[in-house]
Amino acid sequence: MEDVRELFQIMTRRFGLLNKNCCRIGGEDISLVQSHILYEILRYNRPSMQQVADTLGMDITTFSRQVQTLVKMELVKKSPLPEDRRVYQLSLTTQGNYVAAKIDADMKQYLDEVFSNMSEFERDMVIKSIQLLNDAMSKSTVCCKSLL
Repeated sequence: MEDVRELFQIMTRRFGLLNKNCCRIGGEDISLVQSHILYEILRYNRPSMQQVADTLGMDITTFSRQVQTLVKMELVKKSPLPEDRRVYQLSLTTQGNYVAAKIDADMKQYLDEVFSNMSEFERDMVIKSIQLLNDAMSKSTVCCKSLL
């Protein structure tokens, strides 16, 4: 039987190398965490900082520092909620939309190239397996928490 941990280690390393190399846009280095933040802001309509931090499983202090960096890079705009000025909503600037779209296009191109090495059946099987794994992870008592 295959060593499951080794399979995940190899896959994680390969995706890590991809993300390290693909996230330099217009002379700006975008970290993996920052690319995840941009993606989540793009997915939701003006999400709160807490909503995105929770989605990514980040504590609000660390998340806030990352957002500040993205604001300084002029990729993200932080706006207080009119009815509760303690809550901030996030949105992408024009440049932020461009960067998020570029990362998304690069990822899609990468995945298309990876899947081109598989038959349609194999591709569908892998996607279905990833969906099953994501569902199982969402029900796990240890998933997405520190194992140390």
